Amino acid sequence: MADFPFDIVAFDLDGTLLETHRDLGTAVNHALTLGGFATVPIGTASDLIGGGAKIMLARAIDAQGGIEEGRFRELYKAMLAYYGEHYADHTQPYPGAIEALDALAAKGVRLAVVTNKFESFARGILGALDLSGRFDCVIGGDTLGKGKSKPAPDPLWAAQEQCGGGRMAFVGDSSYDTGAARAADVPVIAAAYGYCDKPAHELDADAVIDSFAGLIPALETL
Repeated sequence: MADFPFDIVAFDLDGTLLETHRDLGTAVNHALTLGGFATVPIGTASDLIGGGAKIMLARAIDAQGGIEEGRFRELYKAMLAYYGEHYADHTQPYPGAIEALDALAAKGVRLAVVTNKFESFARGILGALDLSGRFDCVIGGDTLGKGKSKPAPDPLWAAQEQCGGGRMAFVGDSSYDTGAARAADVPVIAAAYGYCDKPAHELDADAVIDSFAGLIPALETL
């Protein structure tokens, strides 16, 4: 245990720990239908993910010509209400995620979630999947207040502090994740299997993994 290079490993949620695009896409489609827009194919909903639910909905609406701000706020609230009741209908951990978390815990590593999803949603999903007890802290996009979500470094620093300090690595699948890690001076691994907003090898990560099987070997090289 003493020779493992990290005391803390933090994870993004959507597209890194959990495959969430079906439930997110269904919530987006609920709002789009209310607004009179065409729905998006659920299989392509992952292309919209990154930066939080508001940005996801805005991308879908902007692609169809946009909408005035007041009406957008109404649809966004409707999306959140729907998602809050359906966020774990289809969401599940990626293959190998549980085994990797177990292996890290066995090494004495403290685990964290750092997401741009609202903290209440993140905690609700982790609870529904019986994963809550595995993490020492959960930092959401609203936890620290406006302007302090990824790609700002603040949520990573907060996770590091709440986990008791020590050397930390971050695992994510988007430029929001690698940007936050770079700003926080934290080593970062890109999850190529996730909802990457650009090719994984262009995300400015210290290592890239194609599955959870590669996580611990990648961490050991950093």
